Order: sequence, then structure tokens, then C-alpha cells
Amino acid sequence: MTGAQSLVRSLERADVEVIFGIPGGAILPAYDPLFDSESIRHILVRHEQGAGHAAQGYAMVTGRVGVCMATSGPGATNLVTALADAYLDSVPIVAVTGQVPSGAIGTDAFQEADIRGITMPITKHSYLLTDPDDIPRTIAEAFHIASSGRPGPVLVDIAKDALQKLTTFTWPSELALPGYRPTTRPHAKQVREAARLIAEAKRPVLYVGGGVIKAEASAELAMLAELTQIPVITTLMARGAFPDSHELHLGMPGMHGSVAAVAGLQKSDLLISLGARFDDRVTGQLSTFAPLAKIIHADIDPAEISKNRVADVPIVGDCREVISDLIVMLRKQAEEDGLVGDYTAWREQMLGVKAKFPVGYDKPEQGLAPQKVIERISEIAGPEATYVAGVGQHQMWAAHFIDFERPRQWLNSGGAGTMGYCVPAAMGAQVGEPDNVVWAIDGDGCFQMTNQELATCAIEGIPVKVAIINNSSLGMVRQWQTLFYEGRYSNTDLDTGGEAIGARRIPDFVKLAEAYGCVGLRCESEDDLDETIEKAMSITDAPVVIDFVVERDAMVWPMVAAGTSNDDIKIARDLAPEWDQDDL
Repeated sequence: MTGAQSLVRSLERADVEVIFGIPGGAILPAYDPLFDSESIRHILVRHEQGAGHAAQGYAMVTGRVGVCMATSGPGATNLVTALADAYLDSVPIVAVTGQVPSGAIGTDAFQEADIRGITMPITKHSYLLTDPDDIPRTIAEAFHIASSGRPGPVLVDIAKDALQKLTTFTWPSELALPGYRPTTRPHAKQVREAARLIAEAKRPVLYVGGGVIKAEASAELAMLAELTQIPVITTLMARGAFPDSHELHLGMPGMHGSVAAVAGLQKSDLLISLGARFDDRVTGQLSTFAPLAKIIHADIDPAEISKNRVADVPIVGDCREVISDLIVMLRKQAEEDGLVGDYTAWREQMLGVKAKFPVGYDKPEQGLAPQKVIERISEIAGPEATYVAGVGQHQMWAAHFIDFERPRQWLNSGGAGTMGYCVPAAMGAQVGEPDNVVWAIDGDGCFQMTNQELATCAIEGIPVKVAIINNSSLGMVRQWQTLFYEGRYSNTDLDTGGEAIGARRIPDFVKLAEAYGCVGLRCESEDDLDETIEKAMSITDAPVVIDFVVERDAMVWPMVAAGTSNDDIKIARDLAPEWDQDDL
């Protein structure tokens, strides 16, 4: 068979269900046998970046490896943003790209780009294949690398002549990757030391990151929290890892975290970090972050441990294994040595802070509150729905005002903060969960970067529901301009809002939705809010786009300004929480 046929056979052997991609000259030989595949569905996207984000969305809701495909040169470079996004958020995807013929590599041939070199810093691994005999082994390795250890993106770049030459298909019976052996089982000594610190602590906090969801460890996390009665904090990437409705949950930490979560970290004497990476948006000014706390840091990636904050007890391993072993050790320690931590006073203090400083918002004098829109979508659609967010104010409001009760319920671009992520990622999520309701909570700025994928959704029968939180501006940038640049709104007005906020409608999102074959709705009043959401929920055979025209000066609170200490958290402009002695 040809190398192209070998590639398709290899993807089938890797149990690929769907590929998001666009054909082009260098990858065209692969598209011919793909046409005949009975097990792989190919979804023709409208932009390669959309293919990459769709693969991410598919991977995040299913836990499987997402796959995208593009041609050489600009086709491949259009995947770079999605690969960088997947790398920072540890999302397992495999990108297959065509390359110019091997004899033309390095000659600046038409549509040539060194995509392997370009993506080396933003992939777990990248390949350039010029021999068709290498295709099956490489595909097998790529899927293994992407999905094992700390998940992430892998690029496979294949020269056009390698796709055209004849080869013999041989699927490898085993993989030989001597330099790649992720540690999944934690060291017993480190687990024992962690259990001792937990028993001795007075103010411990479970600081939970996205690694808990990647490890399918939410059930084990709940057992640990229930056993110890230690307060839980979930990062932006870990929303849903622990139910919002649970009393022990203090919320999300960081720049726009809840007061209880930020205070819990700052005042704790022990941080039990599970699959989190001490990101700068969580720590604020690193030198002042959790100054009294010892650190237990568990992560499957040893490079993350002590990278930003030195760990007192480092534990390398899969979060599910770590938490399970920790539960066993804590129980054994209690039974044999009588070592049991008492955190009653601390827990009551933190629950008091949570009750005193809930995340809320002020109702605007006129217009529609964006927080209210998201709150009602969550209440009407419920935790059974999957929610995907773009980047900016609407992302933070979604993180706070959607009720998260299960893992893989929430998708967003956390590490890269990629505008344009939402619509294609929601498309991929809907493909991965065809029976679930998928809501894309997007901003009017983000939406305009990749909304062409609505055409893909309409044609392919992917009934996503897109809520545009339309404040006619680049909202988060505008917020910073209000707070730090004396209200000088340089290049943040988008003219998308209509008369409700004194702007033109360019574009008119309802007309745009209809032009793309979707149902277009608009809501400008709280009186129409529930009816509009319920109408969108009732439409199940087509994508729906709702233009929620909201009050443009709403801000995201709480907030810790960039580069400052978490101790300087504000609950509104120039308003810090007033602590009573009994609070902490």
C-alpha cells in the first residue's frame, strides 16, 4: 500500500473516531484513502486553528486523543496557536501535517515551513517523516506520548513523497521509547511524609489543579476531602473536579478568585497541591504567596514540582494513585499511631469567610447584567450541560456563576488565554458528546476570531448553543483601561452592541448566524432572558447563536491586580474585604 494508505490504516488502529481538518496540496495524498475509511469521520473545518481547538474540545470531554490534520506551510502554521494552547493546558491531541517532498525540504519550496522546528517548544514531541515505513510506528508512538504521563500535543509532519511511495504496513506490537517512562506510582516514603504533615497541620488546604481531572481522580478527591474535612480550592482548569455545592468547597483562587479561596491559600499553614502548577495567575506576587505554608506538591510531571514554589514534600505520580495512597496512609496513621488532624476551627473560619464574602454582582441601573445571563443559562441548562468559554470577562464570570458539579463539564483556555478558542472547542465537545447540551459562552471579541466554524456546525449537524456576551468591547482590556489607564479606551470599542449601549451593530450577530445556517436570537432585557434561553434549549437540530446585549461597564470582581500580592485582593473598585479578628 502507499504511505497515505498506511497512515489511514494506522489512525484506524489507533481507534481514531473523528479528524478535524482541511486538505491541501502536501496532505492531499492522505485525503484520498481517508475518503474510503469506514470508521473515521472527517469534519471539514473552515480554518486550521478551528481544527486544532475542535480536537482539544473533543479530547477534553472524552478523555481520548483529539486529532487534527492540515497541509504544509500556512496550513500547518495555522495549527500553532491550538498546539500552544494544548501544551499549556495538558490536552492530548495529535496533529498530522503534510510537508513538501523530502527532496525539496530546506529549499524554501512553495508552502514549505519547518513546522517541526516551529512547534518543538510547544509540543511533547514532534516528528518529521520522510520514509513511509516509519508511519505506523510513529503514529503509535504519537498517540502513546500524547495520552500518557502529563498529556499534551504531538505533531507528525509527513513529506508528500512519503505518502505517495509504496510500503508494507506493520503495526508495532510494542513501543521502544527508552527515554520516555512517566512515573505514575508515587514513592511510599513521600506519601508517608505527606500524611504526617497533614496530621500535624492546623490550617491545611487542598489546592486542586486540572491534573485531577486528567487523572480521572475526582471520586478519590471527594473521598480525601470527606475523610479529612479539609477545605478544597479548585483552579480555573479544575472547575468541576470537586462539586461547587459541597460545603468544603471555597471556590476558585487567583487573580479573579473568590475571597475565601484566596484567603484560604494566603493564611494556610499547609498547601496540599494536587495536579496544579502554581501558576502566576494563582500565586500573584510569588514572594508573598502563602507565606506561612509548607508545601506538599503532587504532580505527574517532575518538571513542575518546585518550579515556582519549593516543595517540602515532592510527590511524582499520577494524581489518582497519589490520592488513593494518601487516603490509605492517613487511615493507617490514624489507626496505628493515633495521628489525626483537627481542623475544626480553621474549617469554620473559612466557611465563615465564604459566607461573608460570596461572589456576587450589582444589578445595573439599566441594561442586562452579563453575570445574570450566565447565571440563568446555568440554572436552566443545569450541570448535565457542558460549558465552553472564550477568554476575558465572560470567561471569569462563567467560572464563577455556572454551577460545576462534575469533571469535564467545563472547557476553557487557561494557560494561553486564546481568543477564538470557544466556538471550535465547543464544536469538538459536541462531536465528542453528541447527546449532551453544549453551551459556548463567548465574548463579542473572541467570537469574531473563529465564528466561521458555525458553517461547519450547520453543515455537519453539530447543534452547539453560542451565548455571545456582547458588551461591544474587548471587555477585560477595557476593565484594565478603566482601572489602570484613567479610562483611556484605546482601541477596545468593537461597535457590536446596538442602541442598547450606544453602538452600531457591526456585525449584526443575528444576521450573521442566519447567514451561516444557524438560528439567530437576540436578548437585550432581563424580562426576555429566560424565554430566550429556553427557546435556545428547545432547538436541538441546528446551532443557535444568541446575541445577549449586556451593560458594557460591568467588571469582574474580586480582583488581584497583576504583579501584586494576593493580600491586596479587592472585592470592588477601591474596596478591600474588611477582616474581623474572628474571620481568620
